[in-house]
Amino acid sequence: MLQTLLPILIFAALALGAVGAFRRIRLWRQGQRTPMVWRRLVLMPKRYLNDLHHVVARDKAIAHTHVATAGGYVAAMALALVVHGFGWRNPMLGGLLLAASLVMFIGTIAVNLRRVNPPPKLSKGPWQRLSKSLIAYSVSMFLISLPLVGVAPTALGGGVLAIVLAAVLVWGLLEMVVGMGWGGPMKHAFAGSFHLAFHRRPERFDDNHADVGHDVHRGSRSTALFPLDLTAKTLGVEKPADFQWEQLLGFDACVQCGRCQNVCPAYAAGQPLNPKKLIQDMIVGMAGGSDARYAGSGYPGIDVGKHHGGPSEPIVPQLVEAQTLWACTTCRACVEECPMMIEHVDAIVDMRRFITLEKGETPEKGAAALDNLIATDNPGGLDNASRLDWAADLEMPRIKDRPEGVDVLLWLGDGAFDMRNQRTLRSLVKILRAGGVDFAVLGDEERDSGDVARRLGDEATFQRLAERNIATLARYRFARIVTADPHSFHVLGREYSAFGGDYRVLHHSTFIAELFDGGRINVAAPTQPETVTYHDPCYLGRYNGEFAAPRQVLAALGLEVAEMERSGYRSRCCGGGGGAALSDVPGRARIPDMRMEDVRTTGATTVAVACPQCTAMLEGVVEPRPRIRDLAEMVADALVATAPAAPASSSTREEEPA
Repeated sequence: MLQTLLPILIFAALALGAVGAFRRIRLWRQGQRTPMVWRRLVLMPKRYLNDLHHVVARDKAIAHTHVATAGGYVAAMALALVVHGFGWRNPMLGGLLLAASLVMFIGTIAVNLRRVNPPPKLSKGPWQRLSKSLIAYSVSMFLISLPLVGVAPTALGGGVLAIVLAAVLVWGLLEMVVGMGWGGPMKHAFAGSFHLAFHRRPERFDDNHADVGHDVHRGSRSTALFPLDLTAKTLGVEKPADFQWEQLLGFDACVQCGRCQNVCPAYAAGQPLNPKKLIQDMIVGMAGGSDARYAGSGYPGIDVGKHHGGPSEPIVPQLVEAQTLWACTTCRACVEECPMMIEHVDAIVDMRRFITLEKGETPEKGAAALDNLIATDNPGGLDNASRLDWAADLEMPRIKDRPEGVDVLLWLGDGAFDMRNQRTLRSLVKILRAGGVDFAVLGDEERDSGDVARRLGDEATFQRLAERNIATLARYRFARIVTADPHSFHVLGREYSAFGGDYRVLHHSTFIAELFDGGRINVAAPTQPETVTYHDPCYLGRYNGEFAAPRQVLAALGLEVAEMERSGYRSRCCGGGGGAALSDVPGRARIPDMRMEDVRTTGATTVAVACPQCTAMLEGVVEPRPRIRDLAEMVADALVATAPAAPASSSTREEEPA
């Protein structure tokens, strides 16, 4: 009986699954069309085994569980198709099928134990059902296949027991095969596989590896926002169908593991953002319906079940509240942790672009900053001629007076208008001169890099600033740009290239580390022991992979770093990025206060920082608290007077940066 029934069940499940798969693909293809490069499908196994599983492997227990469950299922399904579907029954294939089913069963036991009292980050609902369906499939397939190796009588293939086993197998097949295409929890396996093949950022799967602080990152840091075509009919994303189809595919790959939720600073602060819920809302919008069936943690302060959407319906406010989008700090912690490699930040900025450019509904402080950028080229609305007032006594060299060129162009950033950051810049100038660095500044020719405009969704203002700065830089000769601002560092180094501005840009921590390595600066040993911790800025660390240089500088100062639990690629955001400080979305706590609690657990008396925004956010924490000092200040205070080294030659344009 079973020998007759099994091929029917297996092929029926595959047929229904195929119908569902085509339906799912049609949902993805509602998005904006881009060419489908079918040969990318051959990259899927490598990207799964190397890149996706590398992220999963950060939790060893879950990684082993996933290997056993997923690997066992794939092998068991393939062998079942051969043995029971096509009837190629022999003891060797039967033994392999039994082994694969057993491995899958062992993995499912671990899955079910985890689901007995699931942690808050995990979604429940259908995901609780999936763990039982996994057992149903593995156990039924194991028992049905026992006669193949002579362990059970062939009579197992008939009677009541056969009907029971067939029913249990149907249960498993409906979830594991049919559900892949029809929207069950297993759709993440189908969508996730295609997402890896057609990922919008293929650079993330390059073969280069980099140490990123307690981890090895595979692939390059493809973190630049995609340029917006300002001639398009609709600017930004208004409705789900405005996303590119690869983005809709990426949303559908979400496994609702909650890793993004666990690391989101806005969610931890009780602000109305949960990146996992946001991705699920995008899936609701793509397929049509409401969020009432969502069974995970929602947005703090916003009830689940009150929002709905469809492919051609506006996302805000029917499906997602605007304050949810404005709460994001664009820190990319969610993206870094996502095992399915979903790009949450891209989606948020795309939706912000529509709100800002088409509806003009940027939060009040953000709107004022954008108005100032349009009027004065800096978010504070200050006279650009005063950009160097803080350095009146420093006789700062201007690059316009150096037609032969310089080695280093010092990019000041809009911290030049901030009294606190001016201390950092003065310290950096002192270091450059102590190291005999041949440098100059643009002075009042420098404009805002456009970072905050772009993150707030005003792509038009960003592109205007970028084009103006690129035109200015094209007039001068320099080998590299050095800046103390990670946001300027990122925009100049990674995002200007899309507009023709290709430069070699170094963060000041990297450049100072080079000066130490070259013996060009000397510092005195600390006079008394001090406990120091280092806060990794998001736009230096997660965005650009620079974790080592700041710690190298602290080591050169003779200081030992007491690392926070959330450090390196898992550093907690200070709350100042992405225009979040201007959006000022309320929550039950302040993100910088939470970061300061991380500091206090180390017992450090000083927090070393490397970003003006981080400095401002952390110094905004009510005292008593550890003192906040930029790396440049710490180095400048420890400098030992020596004869300045000869300036590096600037006559060569090796990198052709300007």
